Amino acid sequence: MKYNAVIFDLDGTLLDTIDDLADSVNAVLKRSSLPIHDTDSYRYFVGTGLKNLVRKALPDSFRTSDNINKYTDAVAKEYGARWDKKTRPYAGIIDMLSTLTGIGVKMSILSNKPHKFTLKVVEKFLPANCFEYVFGDREGVPKKPDPAGALEISSLMNIPPERFLYVGDSDTDMITATSAGMYPIGVKWGFRDPNELIRTGAKTILENPQELLAFFRE
Repeated sequence: MKYNAVIFDLDGTLLDTIDDLADSVNAVLKRSSLPIHDTDSYRYFVGTGLKNLVRKALPDSFRTSDNINKYTDAVAKEYGARWDKKTRPYAGIIDMLSTLTGIGVKMSILSNKPHKFTLKVVEKFLPANCFEYVFGDREGVPKKPDPAGALEISSLMNIPPERFLYVGDSDTDMITATSAGMYPIGVKWGFRDPNELIRTGAKTILENPQELLAFFRE
């Protein structure tokens, strides 16, 4: 078996979180009488951390450091009340994770979502004990696409990077995987267009979660 471990992105890969994220940011914008955005726009705002999401959602004239910090705090509070309202696993994800666990594949999660929310959504929506490590955005660890988090997981799991598949839905994920020396896999069901994933390094695009199992069949 060439591969024996997987790192998954979270939002747009395992869980469809876009409505809760969009609703949270729009609620904050609306309270300040600022323009809101349609849900599809948020597919391109997310992926590089909460502060960057807020920066992209704010009007150009509001993108000062103070405003970005203020609105990031407000969105975090709002998301804290909404994070589980519409979020759901994508079809086939639970079965895929259970099958991989059953055949002994080691799995972890690496997200740019704030760490506390990463832990919450994984605990509520994904099977218990599937993952060796679950990491969101943590102080002192560079966000993706910096490969530091992926390489940290590789080290902690004592599995070399070249034995990992890295599965995600954005250019950020494909660049992370390539930089870490892992095999980059994009998902068709996520937030971004597959062409973006191929352009930024994806070597495989999954049509559905079950296709990942082929990498672990003898």
